[in-house]
Amino acid sequence: MNETDPNTTDLTDRPIRRRPRRPTVAVLACLAALSAIAGCATPTTSAAPVAAKIAVPATISAKQLAGLTLNVGDQKAGLQALLTAAGELKDSPYKIKWSTFTSGPPLLEAVNAGAVDVGGVGNTPPIFSAAAGGKIVIISAARTSAAGDAILVPKGSTVRTVADLKGKRVAVAQGSSAHGNLLLQLKKAGLGTADVQITFLTPSDGYAALAAGRVAAWAVWDPYTAQAEQQLGARVLTSGKGLANGLSFQVASRTALADPRRNSAIQDLVARTVRAYIWSKTHHQQWARVYASQTGLPYAVTLASALRSGDDPITLSPQIAASEQQLADAFANAKVIPTRPTISSIIDTRYNQSVISQGAHS
Repeated sequence: MNETDPNTTDLTDRPIRRRPRRPTVAVLACLAALSAIAGCATPTTSAAPVAAKIAVPATISAKQLAGLTLNVGDQKAGLQALLTAAGELKDSPYKIKWSTFTSGPPLLEAVNAGAVDVGGVGNTPPIFSAAAGGKIVIISAARTSAAGDAILVPKGSTVRTVADLKGKRVAVAQGSSAHGNLLLQLKKAGLGTADVQITFLTPSDGYAALAAGRVAAWAVWDPYTAQAEQQLGARVLTSGKGLANGLSFQVASRTALADPRRNSAIQDLVARTVRAYIWSKTHHQQWARVYASQTGLPYAVTLASALRSGDDPITLSPQIAASEQQLADAFANAKVIPTRPTISSIIDTRYNQSVISQGAHS
């Protein structure tokens, strides 16, 4: 499959340049046929209430996937770039139509609307979607140290601690992983959301606002963090390392998971993603070069991001659900979301065995 498919749809803001974030139901047929899986895998059903209600389609062969187009949502420097760098977009029995979004929340809106079958987001967007009654299901996960999830201040800023942000304007993309990190950082500093002036901006607008001095701080993720550090001289006030859970997810629509062909293609995509994550951990320079070519960002920026924000694929476990539930509870307690969603009800573990077979951590 050609990663430069003309069907690619660009729904994001243009990359910010001084010159110019967190990757179903039956199984794939014999893995000899699909390079992504080895042997005929049997899907693992989920114990979660929602997942249990999604019927598992019959096994689909590679031949039956021919002619299928899987609609995949992506973000800047996201899954398409990673799979391209790792060589995992080759020899796929199905086609991919890529749609690129500015952040996780609009991507999940597209999943809910049926425009996207599956996509990658950070730890917070699924919480906002579930709280709003969204029909999404978490199907795979990865974890980083969250060192690239940062609150940045402009060069020369006198702000030295998060507590110093009291009464000041802070930019963040609403419902993004950075929004979750900001909430946690404020709580740690003894502040609430009412103690700062939160301004919801897309990543490109947040970058511009920080550059122009219109905000005192900007909460964001890599590669934007690295870009602002190198091109604006921005300083990391604090990062999510040791505080944020560093999780990212692949999320799918229930409709796609209930369709035998799309389910099988999604399982294959998950397997390819796991292998690509593992590859990227030992090929930082190769990954950064493709990363740069896909985004238009300087190589120095993408290399810094690749070195700092690599993802480790992991299985969906009760511990993952509990960690996300704590974050959801924090949002609910702060009255940032209208309801308190039960995270375990939107987690589907059917691909766990396939993920493990590709070398992910259990």
